[in-house]
Amino acid sequence: MKISIIRFFCCTLLMLFVITETIGQDIPKYDYLEVIVIQKANNSGRVKRIKVQEQKSLEGKQITIKQLEDLEGTSDLLNYMNAANWEFVDRQSIVSEENDPVWMSYIFRKRK
Repeated sequence: MKISIIRFFCCTLLMLFVITETIGQDIPKYDYLEVIVIQKANNSGRVKRIKVQEQKSLEGKQITIKQLEDLEGTSDLLNYMNAANWEFVDRQSIVSEENDPVWMSYIFRKRK
């Protein structure tokens, strides 16, 4: 009788450990969003335009392309995305010529 109880508790403990380990291995899934910020080259980084292309990650979300494109600066963009629970991930820039505008790609992610 005593051995059966010990076996039962050992099996229960083992199953609890396996279930906990399986839940802990779940990989979070994210939606990614790219926002293009076009800045003037010789005007101390002043934003000329914010551009957002139609993206699958915007479907069913609170934010819209029109709201994003109406923002006036990068600080407004970062504050707006932070308020909507989008996490800033990366920024890359492309400069082709000296007097051409600077294209900045901002990447955000949000947990699904």
